[in-house]
Amino acid sequence: MLLTTLDIIGTFAFALSGGMRAVENRMDPFGVVFLSFVAAVSGGIVRDVLIGAVPPAALQSSLYVGIAVVAGALCFFASGRIIRLARPVAVFDAIGLGLFCVVGARKALDAGLSPLMASLLGMLTAVGGGIAADVLTARPPMVLQREIYALAALGGAALLTLGDMVGVPDAVIAPLGAILATSLRLVAMSYDWHLPRAGANE
Repeated sequence: MLLTTLDIIGTFAFALSGGMRAVENRMDPFGVVFLSFVAAVSGGIVRDVLIGAVPPAALQSSLYVGIAVVAGALCFFASGRIIRLARPVAVFDAIGLGLFCVVGARKALDAGLSPLMASLLGMLTAVGGGIAADVLTARPPMVLQREIYALAALGGAALLTLGDMVGVPDAVIAPLGAILATSLRLVAMSYDWHLPRAGANE
């Protein structure tokens, strides 16, 4: 139940992020809903395929489509109110990042993966939707830039797997992992923290 709740909240957060990105690119209603869906489910679909959970959960239930439609409609018809929030796309994306990294890591552990591989798959779950949305809007994927993005997701996923190794209940460690990843991402944006750029010292 905890993982399902986190998954639904994360899906909605990523769907809002994708929808607002579509609004910024002045897409039509179908484009807004479509990008909401892509941003919300791409990471989870990749995760499920890699662990052999097919067909992916996002394609078995109409819930995920419904979440994307609601988020897309909110973005299309109420974008003015949402934009008044501070950096709405980045904030929604950070929340989705934190929630999805722990959900992905937990599902990977349940599938029998090692803690290291589960952490990496948790990270991939979290960044997959953002990569897909970036590609569809012709932006360089954030995960390939200096932004502390994938590293934040990896930190949250790693915390969950470490907690699992020492027997910390999911009800405790999953929210902590999500908070760690989200907070690291938001703090990095606030203070303009970046990773070193390749060739910067040349």
